[in-house]
Formats: sequence, structure tokens, C-alpha cells
Amino acid sequence: MRREGLPASESRAPVAVLFQALPPPVIDGVRKPAKQGGYADSGADIAYALREAGVPVVTPVANPDPRVQEDWVFGDDAAGIEAARAAGARVLWANTVLFTGHPLEDVLKDVWVVGQDPRTQETFDDKWVTNEALRRAGHPVAASVLVSARRASGRLGLDTLTQAELEAHALGFPLVLKPMRGRGSQGVVRVADFGQLQAVAAELLSAREQGVPRFGDTLILEQYLPGDELTVTVMPPARFKLGGVPHDYAQPWTLPPVRRFQHQDGVAPYSGEVAVVDNSEVLGPAARGEPRVRVLLEKCALAAGLLGVTAPIRIDCRSDTLGTFQLFDLNLKPNITGPGRPGRERQDSLVSLSAQAFGWSYSELLVHLLSQAWRLRRLR
Repeated sequence: MRREGLPASESRAPVAVLFQALPPPVIDGVRKPAKQGGYADSGADIAYALREAGVPVVTPVANPDPRVQEDWVFGDDAAGIEAARAAGARVLWANTVLFTGHPLEDVLKDVWVVGQDPRTQETFDDKWVTNEALRRAGHPVAASVLVSARRASGRLGLDTLTQAELEAHALGFPLVLKPMRGRGSQGVVRVADFGQLQAVAAELLSAREQGVPRFGDTLILEQYLPGDELTVTVMPPARFKLGGVPHDYAQPWTLPPVRRFQHQDGVAPYSGEVAVVDNSEVLGPAARGEPRVRVLLEKCALAAGLLGVTAPIRIDCRSDTLGTFQLFDLNLKPNITGPGRPGRERQDSLVSLSAQAFGWSYSELLVHLLSQAWRLRRLR
């Protein structure tokens, strides 16, 4: 189906921000771990900053308290969407995890949406499917295989795995084990040898959440990349002015990349445990001009175009032993927390840090993203 963008006549349309009230569905035997609070924290940050910028924002309560995140967001279930529309919202900011069959699909011709298409998000929330699509398109992706407790079609068996099999797939310790449908760094572990691989895999495969395998019966075993880690925010096509200077991007484009440091056992820690501002910094202009970084940014923009994104995505990349950057994780629903509400001064996200280096404040970033709202075109 064809989409249409938000017209100038709707630039003052009231906005409601949705949070994840629905439990994630079970897809291929895996339920993606839900974030505690369902992204209500970042949803409240978004709604508050938009209102402070003069954007009409509708909320569940008449006088929302900036300290109470639930005062600012509506649930993403059918009742929450109905309540938001009854309150006057014509734009729904989908600050949640979308999937095929999500209630938002029922109103995609009736409201403007800030976020990904639900089907796109479900498809590329699978890290293996995403990396294979990127690999087939010629993008530099970390070498990896699927593994399960026992050998099966398309999967290596952990019970019989050998050094020769690893080498046949260009893999060698240290390696990284991670879920096919994960969130952040949950379930992502670096392993140094066969003994640690077997122990960590057994723990991940036996984990349960709400009666369902937390990480499924299949894991990704990926080559550990020992070099620098950069996070790249890729924006959808846009036309706008910044400081009076026109910008016209017919294809996805990148914000300045962010360097990650102070990893824990080789993995960047979850932002809920270590604030992004404590282990991340925007790459300076000179470093951004390095040929290997410029190539990486081009590859990330092309990757976003391949997926057909309609909202920002975040791609995590690391360099290998030769210094060449490879893509290893793509996130279609990146965290977009930011300062504004009381006590949130240190809650910049990787996306908002990149936006600041580009020249946008947090609220200016959000206003720009709002201008990127879309809906399905009605048949005439």
C-alpha cells in the first residue's frame, strides 16, 4: 500500500504518544523481552518536550505532572488508541514495539503515524533475518551462524559443534551469543571458549518468561569484533531547513555517529544500567572524515533504504582486526529519551546525542520527526 506524508495543513494536528501496554506477541516461539514501563519514560519525555515546543499534545489527564510518566502517554492497545483519538489526537507517535496485527494497523488510513510500519518492524526485529538480508545485498555484516541445542535444518548443534565447523563459517573465539529477537544488550554475552559457550547457551536456552522461552530455542553465534564501536542513527528521507540552510535528502541519511566505550565483558551495557552520557561521545569532524567511517555511513544509509524505514533507526557497528567496520545490530525502534522533565537532565539517548551534533536540540529533533508522520493513502 502507498503512504502519504503529513501535509502542511496538518502541521498543527494534535499529537498523542503511545507506550507499550500490549505484551509482545510470541513469534516463531519467541516473545521479545518487554521493557519495564513499556517505554513510558521516553514517551513522557517526547510528549513533554513537544508541548514545551508549542506542539498541541493530548494526554490522558488534563494537567499532567512532569514527574509522572504515565500522565503523558496512552497505551498502544485498542482502548488506548481509541482514548487518544477521542481526546482529539490526529497524530499517533508509536513509541512502542509494533508487529503484524497490532491495533495500530486498524487506523493507519485514519491517523498520521510517527514510527515504522508494523509489518516492517516485525520482519526486521529478527536480527538473523535482517543480517542475512543485508549480507545478500553486499553490506559488511559480522560473520554468524544459527545454533540450537541439537543440529537442525539451518542450525548447528551445540552438542556436536567443532572447531572445524566454526572455521568453515569464518568464526573463531572469542564469539558472541545473542537472541534472534532481543532488546538492547539483554542476553548478549561474549564467550571465550567451548566450555563457556556451552554454559552460556544452556542458560539462555533454558530461560523462561511468562511460560514462554525467553530467548527461543535458537541463538545467533557471531564473530566478536574487537575494535572501535560506533552507533549510527539513520533518518528517513526528508527536506527541511536548518539555520536557514536547505537540506534535501531523497534517500535515508545519517546523523553524526557516536562512539561507545567502557564496555562490560566486551558488550555495551544496557542504558538503564549505565547512562549513555557516561559511555558514549559523538565522533568529532576529523574522525568522521576518515575514509573507513565515511564508507560505514554510506553503508548504513543504504541498509536503511533496503529496509524501507519510515522513522529513525540505529545501527551498531564495530571494527574488525583489520580496522574495517562491520554492522552487527540494527534497531528499528531506538530509544529516544531526552532531557526536559525534572530529573531527566542526564537521559540523553544515542539518537539525541547524534542530533545535537547535527545542530538540533532534543525538542527540535522531535519536531522534525513529527513532520515525517505518514499514513496509508486512502483509495479514491
